[in-house]
Amino acid sequence: MDTLTNRTFDEIEVGEQATREQTVTERDLQLFAAVSGDRNPVHLDAEYAATTMFKGQIAHGMYTGALISAVLGTQLPGPGTIYLGQNLSFKKPVMLGDQLTVTLTVTSKHDSKPIVTLGCSVTNQNGKVVAEGEATVMAPQEKQTLPAPALPEVSVS
Repeated sequence: MDTLTNRTFDEIEVGEQATREQTVTERDLQLFAAVSGDRNPVHLDAEYAATTMFKGQIAHGMYTGALISAVLGTQLPGPGTIYLGQNLSFKKPVMLGDQLTVTLTVTSKHDSKPIVTLGCSVTNQNGKVVAEGEATVMAPQEKQTLPAPALPEVSVS
């Protein structure tokens, strides 16, 4: 079984980074739409999306934001992290098949509270920034290694 280990506030250093890669699939868009309720056809209807300025289906902006959340909750700082805020700018569309790399970089730590600020950058397979911003979190203060929770099997009909 996979485990998740956090980085406590005291362990985290300014400049520290974590990354995650994700290839965007049609199933991702369908599942994200099912959970979020965002059924915009530019995300889900290839025929319609081909008529738009993007010439194809694009991922939901917050799908990209959710990938940032995944790194915060599983890697840096990891389990026990409380997400306090996020600013995020979308720079380029994320297309089906794009290979995204999420990179989080610790930019500051609060002097007296376990608050950490992280720069967030998401790039595609061409090295182009598709989203960037800044996240603020409350970092865990106790070290933990936990079993990664199992995800349910889901299907898209």
